[in-house]
Amino acid sequence: MEEICAIAKDKAGGPTALAKTLGGITPQAVSLWKKVPVDRVIDVERITGISRHKLRPDIFGPAPVEGDAA
Repeated sequence: MEEICAIAKDKAGGPTALAKTLGGITPQAVSLWKKVPVDRVIDVERITGISRHKLRPDIFGPAPVEGDAA
């Protein structure tokens, strides 16, 4: 999860840009993330376009396969 977290930070323009877009969090705090906090996953998904399933598979599980009945 560290790798995808780093990719998300980069895709958002770095920790400072991500923190500014998220609001209510410092760039220093974002820099320390090893994985995206659960309460920030949906916002990071919206900002970066990286699926919540990739950001936190431990919480959201694997991405659903198209054509699977829900």
